[in-house]
Amino acid sequence: MRKIILFAILAAFITAVSAPVTVHAADKIKGEVVMKVGNKVNLFHSGTADVKKEICLGDTLTVYREQGKNRQQKIEVGQVKVLGYAGEHYFEAEIVKGEIKTGDIATKNTASCLVMKPS
Repeated sequence: MRKIILFAILAAFITAVSAPVTVHAADKIKGEVVMKVGNKVNLFHSGTADVKKEICLGDTLTVYREQGKNRQQKIEVGQVKVLGYAGEHYFEAEIVKGEIKTGDIATKNTASCLVMKPS
């Protein structure tokens, strides 16, 4: 009888200890949101006159993902079309090509914007 009680306590302890690890693993998997053609995104920019002058409504921007040890590689992952303004520091855009993740960078000439999931 003592062995059964000891085994039950040990099983409960192992379950309690391993549960938080499983929750953290699920959070990391959820963090990778891939947005596809037709999805809307927000493009965060500095709000300076240079960016507003460079990027206009209807423009198509190339989207890059930085990879590598120190993010030294830029890989083209798609394109977005600027649809309008979403506040002082955001453009609203639609994905027209590729698969884009939050944190990718949309560029046109010297202006760059950070791709974000719309709220």
